[in-house]
Amino acid sequence: MSSPAASAEPRALTRRLTVPRLAGDAPVTIALGFVLAAIALKGGGGLQLKPLTEAEMVVDVLAGLLAAAAVVAGGHTRRFWGGLTLAAFGLLLLVTALSIVWAVEPSAAWIEANRTASFLAAAATGVALVRLMPDRWPGLLGAVVLSAAIVCTYAVLTKVFPGALNPDEIYARLREPFGYWNSVGLVAAMGGPACLWLGARRDGHAAVNALAYPVLGLLVVTLLLAYSRGSLLALGIGCVVWFVLVPLRLRGFAVLAVSGLGGGLVALWAFGQNSLSKDNVALTERATGGHQLGILLIAMVLALLAAGLAIGFARAGRAPAPATRRQAGIAVLAALAIVPVALAGALALSERGLAGSVSKGFNDLTNANASTPTNAPNRLTAVGSVRARYWNEALKIFKANKLLGAGAGGYATVRLRYRNDQLDVRHAHGYVVQTLADLGLIGLLASLALLAAWLAAAGRTIGLRGAARHAPWGPERVGMATLLAICVVFGVHSFVDWTWFVPGNAIPAMLCAGWLVGRGPVDEPIRAREPFRSAIAVPWRAGLAVAAVLIGALAAWTAWQPQRAVGAGYDALTSAEARNYPRALRQAQGAQDINPLTIDTLFDTAAIQLAAGRKDEARATLQRAVRREPANPEPWLRLAQFELAQDRKPQAVTAVGSALYLDPRSPVAITTYLEASRTK
Repeated sequence: MSSPAASAEPRALTRRLTVPRLAGDAPVTIALGFVLAAIALKGGGGLQLKPLTEAEMVVDVLAGLLAAAAVVAGGHTRRFWGGLTLAAFGLLLLVTALSIVWAVEPSAAWIEANRTASFLAAAATGVALVRLMPDRWPGLLGAVVLSAAIVCTYAVLTKVFPGALNPDEIYARLREPFGYWNSVGLVAAMGGPACLWLGARRDGHAAVNALAYPVLGLLVVTLLLAYSRGSLLALGIGCVVWFVLVPLRLRGFAVLAVSGLGGGLVALWAFGQNSLSKDNVALTERATGGHQLGILLIAMVLALLAAGLAIGFARAGRAPAPATRRQAGIAVLAALAIVPVALAGALALSERGLAGSVSKGFNDLTNANASTPTNAPNRLTAVGSVRARYWNEALKIFKANKLLGAGAGGYATVRLRYRNDQLDVRHAHGYVVQTLADLGLIGLLASLALLAAWLAAAGRTIGLRGAARHAPWGPERVGMATLLAICVVFGVHSFVDWTWFVPGNAIPAMLCAGWLVGRGPVDEPIRAREPFRSAIAVPWRAGLAVAAVLIGALAAWTAWQPQRAVGAGYDALTSAEARNYPRALRQAQGAQDINPLTIDTLFDTAAIQLAAGRKDEARATLQRAVRREPANPEPWLRLAQFELAQDRKPQAVTAVGSALYLDPRSPVAITTYLEASRTK
């Protein structure tokens, strides 16, 4: 531990026992924590349009209002820190939105543009918040801890009370509330560095800091029960970043070791219970095992809370000498450095040796035809993955259109041409390969520009570069380093999975990223703001504030349109079921007017026209869908099925031939072709 860190901390040890500094940040913690948790619980896995739209609209509107408030308030500094990062993010949004022009599925590109806009809005919210209340950064970190605790508690409760919360679950892996286990694991992993900060900080009340122990233990249990290897890797790298940067290594190691031990023991017990670790288990057995798990979790929480209180008060009463802390910090770093050495030694002593083990691991990771691990706890130590298959397909899509790609959201449609299975996969499970497939080189360059701008700004804030390098490691600098570690966890996981599509994962990360770059150098003093009346009287500020609100409202309105069109289409089908075909056709046309990019409304229109006996109009509508998305096998297949139903087999063969070219392994297209080719 460096001497500047020691000198920068509070001197009166007794203060930690009597003054709960978090009190001033509690409103921020509670408000942000519950908002982030609500977005995670309501937004789901980001695959269903309605909950995704609702989450996006909330974020867009809040961003507009907070940006307007920040413009009027002025901010803690005269410089607009984070502006370049937001501009680079805007460039990525522009590329995503423009891809609608060349996308194989324009409606999917519109949805992805809305998603990107909401993520930009979340980052802008972070910048706005830091300008409004720069000294409330502990509230943001507390919100990350609180939201992660809420989400992970709900996830674990689906195991504890399966009959009430998850009666139809067939998998042992935790996957609620997102429907995807790796998203659950990532929430837990992102909360890890925030718990290290909470438990290791020197300021704050010892009783509050002690909460880090049971919360981190709960996060560890959640991550392990999700069997999420990517989240475990991301958490490990995020912790390494935290320990390398933050000089509170002895305190942080105590939190990590004690909580990791408690959570690990509970998870190991659960791994040994068939009712908790096997798929397709009867509900009664799951309930019995879940109740036992609940009792064990309560015991773990109480034990870790007691341990946290004991460690915190003992440390406050008699703090280690600076030399002891320095030696302990060096020991922690040495232990971290020994881990890869020990791993290499274990591989060298294995049956295959070091080179053979590395070669097999690389082959299992990159070979598209390699065997994948079973859906069991032992997958946590396995290397093989089906991701290589998705990456290979994404690279094939990229090679077909290197500059522009298939358009945002196009991977799911174009991969059908290259797949060797019948799996319904919508994402390439990796940001880089997904971006190459969807947006080509132009999208990758825009992403790299955003990453470079953010890294430069984050390094400037923390003091990894610039004048702040020599700033003492005070509480705020430690907090900013923790925000960096949280973002690193999200970034590492996004490199190997598609969890950046999930609002509950991406929104907190973008909020932290925005706050980090919007703060500016930590050694820059926070200046007093001018009075509100004088600020609002400045015309350009008032104009920018109004513009911010309007932009937020416009983004929310734009995000709402695809879902609004879905609702109008549902109304049209309801009217058709009531045999009110004129009204149904008007409603279907209204849905098409709301979202002219989608072909789903054309399918609805054709179905209504066919039900009304207008066969020629239905055929023309399906042909229109084909012309709109000729690289999508779905409209070709719909047209082929229509022609087959009308006993126009030659036309059906022609249409289904195009569908089979675009999706050779489609069982429906193969069946349709066989029926259309059969002679009487």
